[in-house]
Amino acid sequence: MANSVQYYGTGRRKKSVARVRLVPGSGIVTINNRGIDDYFGLETLKTILNQPLVLTNTIGKFDVIVNVSGGGFTGQAGAIRHGIARALLEVDEEFRPALKAAGYLTRDPRMKERKKYGLKAARRAPQFSKR
Repeated sequence: MANSVQYYGTGRRKKSVARVRLVPGSGIVTINNRGIDDYFGLETLKTILNQPLVLTNTIGKFDVIVNVSGGGFTGQAGAIRHGIARALLEVDEEFRPALKAAGYLTRDPRMKERKKYGLKAARRAPQFSKR
């Protein structure tokens, strides 16, 4: 494996950061040294993760090795999808129009809103009473 070609991509969503490696192989997905079924329990998260590979018809051609940290499961799945899409651009630049149209190359900018002073949460005000 040391002399084989590897493609890298970094994906981010919310607080999650995923470092993705694509290695030519049989389609095995490894996340933090665990299998995809072991790491993600929900089928929807596995579907989100595989979307760029399905779109570019590379589903069985690459082994996906991921290091992901931060955030929750949904944010991590989105970060992995972003990282896979970026790594696929290194494989073949002609994937760009399809991946861009599907929105897989765009970094989702939505973040948690900060708590403001005088409030109990970001927007939640203390209970109001007239008397």
